[in-house]
Amino acid sequence: MSVERLALQAECVTQPRNVERLVAGQATSDGAGVKLTRVLTQPLQRRLDPFLMLDAFGSSDPGDYLAGFPDHPHRGFETITYMIAGRMRHRDSAGHEGLLENGGVQWMTAGRGVIHSEMPEQEDGVMEGFQLWLNLPARDKMCAPWYRDFAAAELPSFMTDDGVQATVIAGESHGVTGAVTRDATAPLYLDVHLPAGARFEQALPAGHNAFVYVYRGKVEVSGTSVTEQRMAILASSATADGVVIEAGDAPARVLLVAGRPLGEPIAQYGPFVMNTQAELQTAVMDFREGRFAGGA
Repeated sequence: MSVERLALQAECVTQPRNVERLVAGQATSDGAGVKLTRVLTQPLQRRLDPFLMLDAFGSSDPGDYLAGFPDHPHRGFETITYMIAGRMRHRDSAGHEGLLENGGVQWMTAGRGVIHSEMPEQEDGVMEGFQLWLNLPARDKMCAPWYRDFAAAELPSFMTDDGVQATVIAGESHGVTGAVTRDATAPLYLDVHLPAGARFEQALPAGHNAFVYVYRGKVEVSGTSVTEQRMAILASSATADGVVIEAGDAPARVLLVAGRPLGEPIAQYGPFVMNTQAELQTAVMDFREGRFAGGA
């Protein structure tokens, strides 16, 4: 990741959000047995609308990840895979292919349906990263599939005067526009690296849902200590204007995620996320009968 000092716009937060609650992820496995931690689970989908899921994966044991994620379908939402370390090959039924490497992001819009695989291209070493699911509004759920790989060097990033390094995967921070923007959900997705004692402020619209996930060290958010592998759901308040994150006596790394809620019904059956049970039944039938992009 190439970090430059830019003429940044100040993010002035006068009434920071408090932490509503802390969430510990659930150990699980997915794909062909890849071990991971599910941080944002299905019961939190309504509270953290428009986000549907956040998985954190990380291991130096090849047995935890080598089986990968063979061909599987999606419909009705977007997947954002952020690779901290390792190499993963993407192929899908719409004809897209790409290699996700250290610091890179893969953004895929499943839309009306796509079948894809994500397979490790390494036999040893550390594999670590995150996959975030972002819902699509009802009007866009049947859009054409879309895919884009971003190498680490392509992701906009900046450094504050306090020495905080931030990568802007989506949205805008300190006047820096991220790799992807979305009108309906207005997602903000930041990877923030704080030196010991540093402070980071980020303005947030009052109506947006937001959370902080700590993946290295620990931070304080409005007086609440958030330790490693914990998600802090930020309280919604009509008067709060952002979030303030502070590192203690050691460096810390966090994901800051926020977005505009869709306020629409959520109907999920595994890898299909629609608005009604009837739409889910159609999704399953379309998949079984080979009507996803490129066929089954």
